[in-house]
Amino acid sequence: VRRDLEVALNKIVPGKWTKDGTFLHTMEGEDDMPGHVKASMMGVSLSLPIRNGRLALGTWQGIYLNEHRDQGGWGGGHTRDIIITLQGQS
Repeated sequence: VRRDLEVALNKIVPGKWTKDGTFLHTMEGEDDMPGHVKASMMGVSLSLPIRNGRLALGTWQGIYLNEHRDQGGWGGGHTRDIIITLQGQS
């Protein structure tokens, strides 16, 4: 699934758009603007149901953390933070 998601997103927002003039924002590298578009499509937050102390996901549901930058993301000089906020009743 992870590979297929990456392939699909790269087809929807091809990196060549940075080179052919489609994107003007290129100051942070060729993968920067495609990364912004992909992140906006995927969303930046997630609400997860928890029941009896366990994730209440369906059989085929999963949680994916996506890095949309090849040059700048993890291992490429940028850091990412994950913030978890719990709310509800105990």
